[in-house]
Amino acid sequence: MKEIDARGLACPGPVLQTKAALQEENPDCVTVVVDNTASQQNVQRFLESQGFETTHEQRGSDHLIVGRCTLGTGVRPEIPTETAAGEEKIMVMCATDRMGFGDDDLGLKLMISYIRTLKEMGRELWRLVFVNNGVKLAITGSEVLDDLRAYEDAGLKILVCGTCLDHFDLLDEKQVGETTNMLDIVTAMQLADKVIII
Repeated sequence: MKEIDARGLACPGPVLQTKAALQEENPDCVTVVVDNTASQQNVQRFLESQGFETTHEQRGSDHLIVGRCTLGTGVRPEIPTETAAGEEKIMVMCATDRMGFGDDDLGLKLMISYIRTLKEMGRELWRLVFVNNGVKLAITGSEVLDDLRAYEDAGLKILVCGTCLDHFDLLDEKQVGETTNMLDIVTAMQLADKVIII
């Protein structure tokens, strides 16, 4: 069993350390220790994407994630990178819960309108990513929660930065999307045909 101590590492350090260990040693079983909930969720989701069944146990402030590979030694799933023929993959990244500068009330109204109008992109909208203050659009009380849930139900993948949620002490308030890390965000940017940053 491979053991990884990723305590004290900022996002996406724990996931990157886990990824490196899988690539170098290809273990069938791995234990990763982290010291915050965002890292625990990110590492667990990463291991599951690599064909591991995971369990989680909290010991004091530490989180232990144990992953056991269900695909057999040396077998890892390929991550699909294609959409249907002719479709463009558009990623929208919201780094704020306001649009523009000047008047915050107006900025909030514009952002709400923007989120609600994103459906006009149709199937080309491939990822919706929230970072920094933008994560507040995906939490309890957000005026666009119903819209985001409808997008997610229709198949849109929504990513919400775990480090940002943790920074604002909002991890428990997230209501929609996957808690994610910078590795996932950078990978999505590489795979997208177009990235729109708000």
